[in-house]
Amino acid sequence: MASTISEICPLSDKDCFLIVERHKTQFTYPLHRHREYELNFIQNGAGVERTVGNSKSVISDAELVLVGGEDLEHVWTQGTCRSRDIREITIQFSPDLLSDELLSKNQFSSIKAMLEKSRRGIAFPLPAIMSVYSMLDGIATQKDPFIQFLGILDILYTLSKFDADTLATSPKACEEDESGSGRIRKVNDFISNHYTEDITLEDLAEHVGLTPTSLSRLYRQKTGETISNHVIDTRLGHAVRDLVNTDRNIADICFSCGFNNLSNFNRIFKSRHGMSPKEFRQVYSKSSAII
Repeated sequence: MASTISEICPLSDKDCFLIVERHKTQFTYPLHRHREYELNFIQNGAGVERTVGNSKSVISDAELVLVGGEDLEHVWTQGTCRSRDIREITIQFSPDLLSDELLSKNQFSSIKAMLEKSRRGIAFPLPAIMSVYSMLDGIATQKDPFIQFLGILDILYTLSKFDADTLATSPKACEEDESGSGRIRKVNDFISNHYTEDITLEDLAEHVGLTPTSLSRLYRQKTGETISNHVIDTRLGHAVRDLVNTDRNIADICFSCGFNNLSNFNRIFKSRHGMSPKEFRQVYSKSSAII
């Protein structure tokens, strides 16, 4: 099983919510967890694979999931999705935002129950998604932070009135124990732990006791991708995290994520994301808000 990133949300003690809207063609962010609650809306993402704890599913065109709790591992990966315009709206907020005293009030009872249930992840049905779609559609572009705050509370309250499916029985992500999966896990573990280093197919094959040719064939059969693509996606996932969550310069991020050439990093990043790392950082900063 791949290593899990402990994500650090850029919310300060004086902030209420982080709101991010993105348009993209690929999911590259790695398996992660964080203490903040996260409401994640995905549009035009049919075929994307969602992992929340030990639950794995393929999503449809509209997806709305709430996850909470610092132990709950989750990730969205590309799967068979080929959409050229995947829209994602993510809202994060600290578990300290809504105090136990506030949640104990009658008016917040349904929200409290929903937040408790989200510690194993919950997926909302289509009627719930449609009931809050217009609110989600405008929340990222709303200029008044107080109106944004009230809007998110309205979204949470509206969603709390719907029955939503609990996703995971365990907070830890895992893979099915089938023939060959153990070797795939060992390969992915090795890549996750050594992505900053030079990784060769020969090293990986020796690590799992196969010939390079046999490992390449097995990996493609089990995952639908090549090992080299997985290495690149892992490195890009870490690079995206650093571009979003830090102000480190792009060259530092390039080399710390395992790329040994800045121009090659820029070329690969643009081929995956449709823009350069610099442009990606600028777009992210324009499409996110902290209130």
